[in-house]
Amino acid sequence: MARFIFITGGVVSSLGKGLASAALGALLQARGYSVRLRKLDPYLNVDPGTMSPLEHGEVFVTDDGAETDQDLGHYERFTGVAARKTDSISSGRIYSNVLKKERRGDYLGKTIQVIPHVTNEIKDFIKIGEDEVDFMLCEIGGTVGDIEGLPFFEAIRQFSQDKPRGQCIFMHLTLLPFIKASGELKTKPTQHSVKELRSIGIAPDILVCRSQGPIPQKEREKLALFCNVRPEAVIAAQDLKSIYEAPLVYHREGLDQAVLYAFRISSAPCPALTVWEDVADRIYNPEGEVNVALVGKYTQLEDSYKSITEALNHGGIANRVRVNIDWVDAELFESEDPAPHLEGCHAILVPGGFGERGTEGKIKAAEFARTRNIPYLGICLGMQTAVIETARNVAGFAMAGSEEFNHEAGKKRFETVVYHLKEWVQGNHKVEHKADDDKGGTMRLGAYDAVLMAGSRVAEVYCNTAIKERHRHRYEVDIKYRDKLEDGGLKFTGMSPDGRLPEIVERADHPWFIGVQFHPEFKSRPFEPHPLFKDFVRTAKDMSRLV
Repeated sequence: MARFIFITGGVVSSLGKGLASAALGALLQARGYSVRLRKLDPYLNVDPGTMSPLEHGEVFVTDDGAETDQDLGHYERFTGVAARKTDSISSGRIYSNVLKKERRGDYLGKTIQVIPHVTNEIKDFIKIGEDEVDFMLCEIGGTVGDIEGLPFFEAIRQFSQDKPRGQCIFMHLTLLPFIKASGELKTKPTQHSVKELRSIGIAPDILVCRSQGPIPQKEREKLALFCNVRPEAVIAAQDLKSIYEAPLVYHREGLDQAVLYAFRISSAPCPALTVWEDVADRIYNPEGEVNVALVGKYTQLEDSYKSITEALNHGGIANRVRVNIDWVDAELFESEDPAPHLEGCHAILVPGGFGERGTEGKIKAAEFARTRNIPYLGICLGMQTAVIETARNVAGFAMAGSEEFNHEAGKKRFETVVYHLKEWVQGNHKVEHKADDDKGGTMRLGAYDAVLMAGSRVAEVYCNTAIKERHRHRYEVDIKYRDKLEDGGLKFTGMSPDGRLPEIVERADHPWFIGVQFHPEFKSRPFEPHPLFKDFVRTAKDMSRLV
């Protein structure tokens, strides 16, 4: 039966609970334990699927088709454990489940209340799969004191009481601000945060304190005294140059040992950290650098493309180069020449997105890459805009476009080269959707198989002709244009098993030009870079030597 670690936050948000949880999971794995990580988010959205990337960051997609918080990406990248639908829950989902049960009469006419009905639903979620792993790490979103988070804090308090003593511990992440004028590291915000946590019945076993520098012994002892934890359980979390140094730094700080002590585990093996030492060495001792232009529409918030930026870094780790990402707003190209923004780059990546804004700029970026022989990776909408560019400028369809943009405009302006996918096969059944369906959870989501053309570049990159990748989209390239597009040099080298849906396009007359309908970035790891990103960065590295 699993031991449970509940990770909470205080003082301010965005301190790095997800990173701390992921790094701790990696350390426990390094000691030979199996882990699973979960995220409990207090917001009332059912899931982040309909939230703007500028509001919440990227939406991370699991193999089984869940749209989840980006922290699950951290969990996967650090542990290699594929997340599932049961690893992410929100207040919206919890309340939705409770109300469905009430409507069905499952509560036998009782008055529905936060306690016990909502808290029981949360506890039932936490229990899922508890017999499968040694440690279950559950991160609570937001900060202690948030009104919307109270049911989750009450639920984990109850859960720890329901379990045998010693089966649950609490780790609290806070901020130690440095007051420059007085030259002091202040502990009072952490003291108040812990006081707030204890007032609702939760006493932290471990404090993880974010700070700009080391925590002096005097401040450690003060925190231990006033927050009622051992001095060894006060863990410094300093700012890092790379997040992938976190497992090594947290181990040096004694985080994994503090967890084992809290559980009274004395016989754990020493951690095997060779993999993380190699990753850190490759990051801090690169043998060159490459410049990649990321042409997107949500570039104002870099977390909108978190998995993509990390996958590029993984490609850099594999090729022992530093990847410099140049963030380019695709809307610029709708009124400006792209050349001044792209001429200095060694490769161009156009990511996914929704809606018409910025798409003409993405089309121009694809044209620039095609005509200048610059390595190009188009993901989801980035593949579709590359197809539209070839259709317009090479294949003779001057008005080529997407049904998505016609639909938005309310009238037909484009010849539909990319159409709304109305039905597809998922597992053993057919899924059907209309353009005016609810937006949440109605896309082609999760892992799907694809068949690659033997002898193609992508087959060479994957070293295989059968792959499975994660999708998140509503629109597909129409294969009725295949012959004309292939005459224009854009080959369809990856298809769905039934041959109906294009998965990959590439140009054989180009150094490296690949568009994929899926999201390869979701499956990339620092110790196991995704083949596409690894080869994309390798080609960019070769191009940098020619400049």
